Amino acid sequence: MSQNPVEQNPPRLKYFPVSWFSTVMGLSGLSIAWNRAEHFLDSGFCISSVLLALTSIWFFLLLFIYARKIINYPEDVLAEVTHPVKQAFVPTLSISLILLSIAFMQTAPEFSYWLWVIGAPLHLGLTFYVLSSWMHHDKYEIAHLNPAWFIPVVGNILIPIPGMQHGIPEISWFFFSLGLFFWPVLTASIFYRLIFHTALPERLMPTLFIFIAPPAVGFVSWVNLTGGVDAFGRILYSIAMVFTLLLLCQFHHFRRIQFFLSWWAYSFPLAAMTIASFLMAKTTGQGMFLWIGGGLLALLSALVFMLIWRTTGAVLRREICVPGH
Repeated sequence: MSQNPVEQNPPRLKYFPVSWFSTVMGLSGLSIAWNRAEHFLDSGFCISSVLLALTSIWFFLLLFIYARKIINYPEDVLAEVTHPVKQAFVPTLSISLILLSIAFMQTAPEFSYWLWVIGAPLHLGLTFYVLSSWMHHDKYEIAHLNPAWFIPVVGNILIPIPGMQHGIPEISWFFFSLGLFFWPVLTASIFYRLIFHTALPERLMPTLFIFIAPPAVGFVSWVNLTGGVDAFGRILYSIAMVFTLLLLCQFHHFRRIQFFLSWWAYSFPLAAMTIASFLMAKTTGQGMFLWIGGGLLALLSALVFMLIWRTTGAVLRREICVPGH
């Protein structure tokens, strides 16, 4: 008996993952990094403006598509929100709003403020949902633990960057404290899993780059909160540099991995390190950090171009938004 053609070719919207918003994180990070480079060099380039416009369009397109999924396939959305691995990617939506708020701070401060007003409480709600899920569960196993679990934490450390610019210090300190507490807790837990248990599945290997994000973002937030680079700020930047060098030295491991949407996990952490390096150069006046930022920006730009190329090809070949991906 022949199968139902609808069952043979299920609608791709049904399998549209929330992790698509990680592409917005990478593109926003690239846009902010180029903006910082343009201001630091006082150049007349407007690459960041073009990138920001394209990123904003892409974000609202993804938001429209995912809203359609919520309406048409609520049971699949619920399954994703409660999945022990996929759940960690749900806050990429609220983090996208925060990153766009940062990107628009200089060109459209009022729009940036409202993005922050929407994104910050949304992210807090998602963070508490994830934390509550971790505390009261009967489904998690050590194999589910992976660096993507940092995503809710990183979002909280991001929030003070636009928060301080918009004159909201107490709430900014609250979010920074939340993120700063859970960052070392998760670092210890994930390293325990990596050392004493089976290796990460291939599709999750790119998430190792997320180790860079908490200290790099933490450094940028700390400078915004305190107004300068002190000993703790230097420690945060140095930790981020340690993870950056450690992971870049393992390039031969990552280049053999089959392409998955999770490859976008390479982009935002490198963007955060690039931005942190430009900020370090600006606040300390040391040219070494400017060279580091410039080198990372070139690497990041090439990486994002490659990710766009590979993602487009995978979509056209129907390798994404399909069952089991």
